[in-house]
Amino acid sequence: MRIGDAAAAAGTTPRALRFYEESGLLPPPGRTAAGQRVYGTGDVDRLRVIRQLLELGLTVADLRRAASHLDLIDGDQVPHYGAACASGAGIVQGRIAALDAEIDRLTRLRHRLAAQIAPAPAADLAS
Repeated sequence: MRIGDAAAAAGTTPRALRFYEESGLLPPPGRTAAGQRVYGTGDVDRLRVIRQLLELGLTVADLRRAASHLDLIDGDQVPHYGAACASGAGIVQGRIAALDAEIDRLTRLRHRLAAQIAPAPAADLAS
């Protein structure tokens, strides 16, 4: 299938598909005699795994470290992330740690901001 069809089947755009290729997440596709890219169902499956992992918060750099494992699909054609996520010395654990640190930072910021707008205690009017 051509790039537009492959991108549509994976829920992405041709531009994103070319970006994933340039980033090393997709192997170079086959080409027609006219030089147009040609993709197979395995490429579309891999694109779906890439998209789903990106939606889970992993970055392109994270996925690049696990690129050789991104096409792992179990027998039911359901993406299997275990090997992809376990490779590259704790990619997922590193992303979780980064998310936890960001949540901590945002929570502290929220508390500081809330303290700035909290009403001051009422002054003793009896004096």
